[in-house]
Amino acid sequence: MKKIQNHIIHLLLLLLLAGSKSGYSQDIHFSQFYEAPLLRNPSLAGIFTGDVRAQIVYRDQWNSVTNAFKSGSVNAEYKMPVGGGDDFITAGLQMLFDKAGTVALTTTHLLPAINYHKSLSSERNMYLSVGFMGGLVQRRLDRSKITTDNQYVGGAYNPAVSDGETFINASYSNLDASVGASFNSSFGEDQKNNMFLGLAYHHVNRPRNSFYRNVNAALYPKWVASGGVKFDVGDQAFFNLQADYSKQGPTSEIVGGAMYGYKIGDPEMPDYIVHFGAFMRIRDALIPAIKIDYNPFSIGLSYDVNVSQLKTASQGRGGFELSVTYIGFLNRDNSTREKVFCPRF
Repeated sequence: MKKIQNHIIHLLLLLLLAGSKSGYSQDIHFSQFYEAPLLRNPSLAGIFTGDVRAQIVYRDQWNSVTNAFKSGSVNAEYKMPVGGGDDFITAGLQMLFDKAGTVALTTTHLLPAINYHKSLSSERNMYLSVGFMGGLVQRRLDRSKITTDNQYVGGAYNPAVSDGETFINASYSNLDASVGASFNSSFGEDQKNNMFLGLAYHHVNRPRNSFYRNVNAALYPKWVASGGVKFDVGDQAFFNLQADYSKQGPTSEIVGGAMYGYKIGDPEMPDYIVHFGAFMRIRDALIPAIKIDYNPFSIGLSYDVNVSQLKTASQGRGGFELSVTYIGFLNRDNSTREKVFCPRF
């Protein structure tokens, strides 16, 4: 099992170092990506110890450069056993909000998800999960705040003059869809350690991303490869490694790192778990992070320290993020609390 653990860790390190070109994706992304599992891969829904999970992530970015980018993610999942074996099904909902710039370009997502977990072993937690997520996306802006060259007459700005833009509506909507698969397993002594690997394909239908409804402005599909390993380093402590590699059109992004967790109190039923560590978004930001678990809640904080070419203008400042997670069991006859095996991480 130690060899398996080493191979998994090496795979994650390769994932962090792979790729020769890094850039910004066209999609909303979070530094605490591990707290928005459906946004990474819809097949990661339900991979937790409990019946329900609800998570909120809020991001406030680049206040030192321009009007801040404000982004929020809310996801909720409900997991239950199906059939007479160890299979499970998870229903989820991913909601996103993003507001950026002087013209208040606002994007909202409402994306239901469904996931099936197929048990691959009768002796330990080992699951193959397949998920689908799809729904409505709306984008809008405040046209009254647009300033264009067309409104400068004789060198002076005249707001009474038309901005010269040809789009009619200041908002539009489209459908979007994603699919994904993941492998999740326990390993090691007493099967206390966990790992997962996943691959997702976003924007399956290539929705148009344009107020002009330009057919050439369709979103590039996005591939996301994800991996994670959680392993004990004693009765009280453990490491949690997470990484994502995203590729969307000509741009790519690599983000990954590790958190060290320490249990305060009884190792089997700790009063608190304190996590601290750091992540790196390659060629963009160093991300120190802390997290505190107080069952059934978790609160996480992170801050992007800008290391990109923008660091001079931003004075090294990036984005602040806050996450809140709830994981719990329900008082029902078929609660996953009663199951010996269950997908978890």
